[in-house]
Amino acid sequence: MALLLDTTVLIDALRGRSAAARLRDLRSAEHAPWICAVNVEEVMRGAHAEEQALVARFLNGLQLASLGRIEGERAGRWRRDYARKGVTLSQADCLIAAAALGVDARLATGNPKHFPMPELDVDHWPVGE
Repeated sequence: MALLLDTTVLIDALRGRSAAARLRDLRSAEHAPWICAVNVEEVMRGAHAEEQALVARFLNGLQLASLGRIEGERAGRWRRDYARKGVTLSQADCLIAAAALGVDARLATGNPKHFPMPELDVDHWPVGE
């Protein structure tokens, strides 16, 4: 099954932590993992000017999952339905989760609690190690 990377994993990899080695192993064994536009925005927002070229090169080596109407509708339903239960989900996390489902991928994240959607297969990648 394909894998879409959450921003926590991307940042961990860019910092040379545990996700970096996991990604190297994964990329040599399978197709490149997926990201979406939300991940790109979040990573680029945190990049210093001198890091932007390196970050862009890193992101260009990953597949880009589209965020279209279906993903937007799915993310909106999750936010609405969970809010009715008293659970606040972020727009970014819902869009990232919808992108993962859109490409039939598991989601690798350092924050599995941010992704309680039962239809989403979540892999916990501890970060900061």
